[in-house]
Amino acid sequence: MESVAVEFKSVTFSYSEPVVLQDAAFSVYCGDFVSVVGPNGGGKTTLLKLILGIIEPDFGVVRLFGDNPKTAAPRVGYTPQQISVDLRFPISALDVALMGRIRRSSLISNLVNGFRYSREDRIAAINSLQKLQLENYANVPFGNLSGGQRQRVLIARAICGEPDLLLLDEPTNNIDASSESILCEILMELNKTMTIIMVSHDVRFVAQCVKNVICVNKTVATHQTSELNEKTLHQLYHQNDVRIVLHDHR
Repeated sequence: MESVAVEFKSVTFSYSEPVVLQDAAFSVYCGDFVSVVGPNGGGKTTLLKLILGIIEPDFGVVRLFGDNPKTAAPRVGYTPQQISVDLRFPISALDVALMGRIRRSSLISNLVNGFRYSREDRIAAINSLQKLQLENYANVPFGNLSGGQRQRVLIARAICGEPDLLLLDEPTNNIDASSESILCEILMELNKTMTIIMVSHDVRFVAQCVKNVICVNKTVATHQTSELNEKTLHQLYHQNDVRIVLHDHR
């Protein structure tokens, strides 16, 4: 039985000078709910790109479920930080969720022959919307949804392919406190069946939801949520006015 979902061994990466990540080493275990925190430009999104196999380390090794990231890609669901979409485009919440059923291996075939979703695909998409508490919005145009609802539809798309690992890049961007609370409850429920790694600048949200944090600012350190305190945050962000409001939801 697998125990390690993600493993970094002495990983160093740079787009050019200076180095973005230096000698990063950590493990995320199957069933974990982990948040990646750190200042802008500290390497958080780069960490996700390495896990996704979009980029490769200059030195060191990244493993997903014991394989290289490209081999393990079908086992990963991903929601990016930002999407560019015309909200007037006539596409429903269900249509967006269904996109999560397009396998990379069949993408070209689908583009050439047209999208042909099976009954199983549609059931999976509806189930994913239900898990995000959006089953009643399946036929609502994506552009008519609130910011928090659109964010949850994108997560529904990410889980529609039934991944073992869910990667979320800043999922609380541009959503209100009420939507954050709903999202936290949903993610904690999803964590019962999948490993979750979430990049977030929102330390308060992180402290409510996750079990462990990976602090990234060129170097990497792992802490339990209860170890987050003003000293830890000051060392990470190099700012005196950083405060944490809530510790360890458990």
